[in-house]
Amino acid sequence: MNTNEPDSHGQFAIKTSQLTRQFGRLVAVDHIELTVAYKTIFGLLGTNGAGKSTMIKMLTTLLPPTSGSAEVGGFDIIKAPAKVRRHIGYVPQLLSADGALTGYENLLLSARLYGLKSAETRSQIKDALTFMGLAEVAKKLVRTYSGGMIRRLELAQAMLHRPAILFLDEPTIGLDPVARHLVWDRLRDLRRDYGMTVLITTHDMEEAETLCDTLAILQSGRVSVIGAPADLRLGIGADATMDDVFIHYAGNLQHEGDGYSNVAQSRHSTQRFG
Repeated sequence: MNTNEPDSHGQFAIKTSQLTRQFGRLVAVDHIELTVAYKTIFGLLGTNGAGKSTMIKMLTTLLPPTSGSAEVGGFDIIKAPAKVRRHIGYVPQLLSADGALTGYENLLLSARLYGLKSAETRSQIKDALTFMGLAEVAKKLVRTYSGGMIRRLELAQAMLHRPAILFLDEPTIGLDPVARHLVWDRLRDLRRDYGMTVLITTHDMEEAETLCDTLAILQSGRVSVIGAPADLRLGIGADATMDDVFIHYAGNLQHEGDGYSNVAQSRHSTQRFG
């Protein structure tokens, strides 16, 4: 059971209202209205530069919106960012585990960053390692891990404080099919065993269709369509694939919205908030 329950006044795990982010004249996220139900796996799709990573950065309080608002776990991302951060886990695209430390040491560091009580730490680290299938390699340096093992360790770090909502930016990028399916299994287990809501970004159409209950496809910073994968395919045609759906709704290619200063800001924030 989730021991870090969200505030009861939040009807949705995630709710945005006219959420907007501009970088100079470029509107990276454009007045987005979005709701994500609790205990679902929600996929955010779109071409590079469509606004996916910018959305996640705002929802995880790493980047302030230009206008509009959002609630995550029932808490406002502007008015109560600390409360939002206590109720979420975040796994970025970039490597977040320290290769010079063991798996156990990485989790111990995460426990300290999350402010977990020392009496609970050992038990929660053990549970997280076992849950992710890493107990046997817990004392090995992370630099010796495979890509799939590293990703599972990063998931273990993000779930250590039992967040209500887990954000993952391209969670299986670069993984082989076996490792990718293992990560999918663990995400389903997190939803089933801990009642976690999961929001992922992905370019993997198999991942989107197999893993996600609901998908939102962004085009030029706006929501082009929302629906269950099967419904979206049927909306295109009886024999349509998810590739067809993506091509139809994602539209033209865009340039990535974040400039150097914003990338630097978000990475600095990630280091501060874990």
